[in-house]
Amino acid sequence: MIILGLILLVVGFLAGISILWTIGIILVVVGAVLELLGRAGRPVLGRRHYF
Repeated sequence: MIILGLILLVVGFLAGISILWTIGIILVVVGAVLELLGRAGRPVLGRRHYF
């Protein structure tokens, strides 16, 4: 999810499409939160790992 968010950020920036930029930021933030919760050993939404 973080990688997809970064790809959307780059494409949105280069193409000048603001909706891709916004979606990319959201995906990076959500992916980072899920990654941190997973590394802390907490199951999120019934799953222990998100990969």
